[in-house]
Amino acid sequence: MRRETILHKPGAASRRFRVIDADGIPLGRLAAEVAIVLMGKDKPDYTPHVMSGDRVIVTNAKKVELTGRKAELKYSKHYTGYPDGLRTETWGSLRDRRPEKLIRDAVRRMLPKNRLSRHIIKDLYVYEGTEHPHGNHKPTGMTITYTA
Repeated sequence: MRRETILHKPGAASRRFRVIDADGIPLGRLAAEVAIVLMGKDKPDYTPHVMSGDRVIVTNAKKVELTGRKAELKYSKHYTGYPDGLRTETWGSLRDRRPEKLIRDAVRRMLPKNRLSRHIIKDLYVYEGTEHPHGNHKPTGMTITYTA
C-alpha cells in the first residue's frame, strides 16, 4: 500500500486560536512551545512552506519566569541610530516594563530565519494580564507541562 505525503496549498489549512497562560512558566520553555504551535509542527499535516499553524494568545506575560539570575545578567540591546546611542536594559526590568517585547523576541528567535517567519510572528498576541479581546474566536486552552 502506498502512502502519500499531504502538502497543503496556501490558505487551505484550518487554523484556530489557542490560549496559553504564562504564569510561572520559564521563558525559554514557553517560547519553544509557542513557536512549535505557530509553525504548525504539532499537527500531522505540517507543511513547511505554508502557514498551517494556529494563532496563539499569551496571557499573564508579566508573570513569566526567568530562571537563575537571568533577570539581572541578561541584557536586551538596541541602537538608536545616533552616536553613543546603544541602549541596554536587563531582562528583569524589560519584563516589568514591556513583557510583550520580551516574549515576542524570544519566540521570533525560535522561528525559522526566512520570509515566512515574518508572517508567522504576526499570529502571536501577547497580553500583560489575563484579559484579551479574542473571546469571540472561541480560543481553546493549551497547557505546557514541565518539571520545576
